[in-house]
Amino acid sequence: MTFLLPIATSGDERVRAARTAVLPVGSFEQHGEFLPLITDTVVACLVAGRVAEDHPVLLLPPLTISCSHEHAGFAGTVSISARTLLAVIEDVDESLRASGVENLVIVNGHGGNYSLRNAVQQATTIRRRMALFPAAEDWNAARVEAGCETTSHEDMHGGELEVSLLLHGAPQLLREGYRTADHLANDRPDLLTVGMRAYTSSGIIGRPSLGSADKGAAVLDSLSQSFARVRDLLEG
Repeated sequence: MTFLLPIATSGDERVRAARTAVLPVGSFEQHGEFLPLITDTVVACLVAGRVAEDHPVLLLPPLTISCSHEHAGFAGTVSISARTLLAVIEDVDESLRASGVENLVIVNGHGGNYSLRNAVQQATTIRRRMALFPAAEDWNAARVEAGCETTSHEDMHGGELEVSLLLHGAPQLLREGYRTADHLANDRPDLLTVGMRAYTSSGIIGRPSLGSADKGAAVLDSLSQSFARVRDLLEG
């Protein structure tokens, strides 16, 4: 499963001389009965890997466990604290700068990692050297360009977007059952307090039945184009 890990050598990176590193951040949390616990990590790696194919960046290995506390109670879910996640980000950033890589882009595959926004804001108070990607606007544009039928709010977890990305980039990880697993819960005002279980027994909120490999490919095309904006902000 080489899509999860970069395979470049030190010599490759010396020649590339990247000014910006890309760090995929996923999670280890439930995604229903048909998607693996590593789904968010796979999504982050697919996005970061495509970015690294199209742009001269240093592709880092993923962080595979993050802040999934809203999924507590579902079998297999494991979380770390927000402070631990931020400490790892800070250490990675410091190490990169010590080796001459000026900028860090965090490719976040898990919507529950709210603290990453604060990390980026804090790191960029003096100059632009860190970014969180994709932004909500990037995801929304990618959905439109891919012809997705759902919005990001409707398709929150384990739905059309994630199934499409895995059908395109890692179909061997997707099990049967997604075509009949649609579950809508658009009204969820107390998610942070009561967690996912209050709104879904299956762990799914969205319409996985609408997923397709073609949509997944189009989403990655769009996100790679959007990344050019972020790179220009950091390196321009």
